[in-house]
Amino acid sequence: MTLAKAFVTGIVTRAPEKRFTQNDMPIAGFTVNIDKANETLLRVVAFGQLADTIANDIAVGDSVAVEGKLQTNVFKLPNGKDKKVFEISASSVEKISGSAGSVSASPSKEENIVTFDETEPAQDLIDEDEIPF
Repeated sequence: MTLAKAFVTGIVTRAPEKRFTQNDMPIAGFTVNIDKANETLLRVVAFGQLADTIANDIAVGDSVAVEGKLQTNVFKLPNGKDKKVFEISASSVEKISGSAGSVSASPSKEENIVTFDETEPAQDLIDEDEIPF
């Protein structure tokens, strides 16, 4: 179940694990600590080309920025209780700092960048006729 779009930054605490689906699509998963108290860990999952890049370029201790969909998975514990786990299905991952410099693992980073001219008044950016309410 998809909850929302997420953008988090944090430190990689568990090295990426690369696996393959039955159709040979690569999947990479790793864990990111998003607070200084080491209490909030999020699982990050990526597919395809992004998974390959993550498996090769991301390591424990690297600072990363992750963008994707926040999802929740529910599974049964051996005692019969439900356990909820939150994870991010990554659409882009960028290495902020760490060993070997900065490496971008975003598949189409240029397409996601929007810039505005700071001298342009903000009210001119929105066409009132395009607002649906």
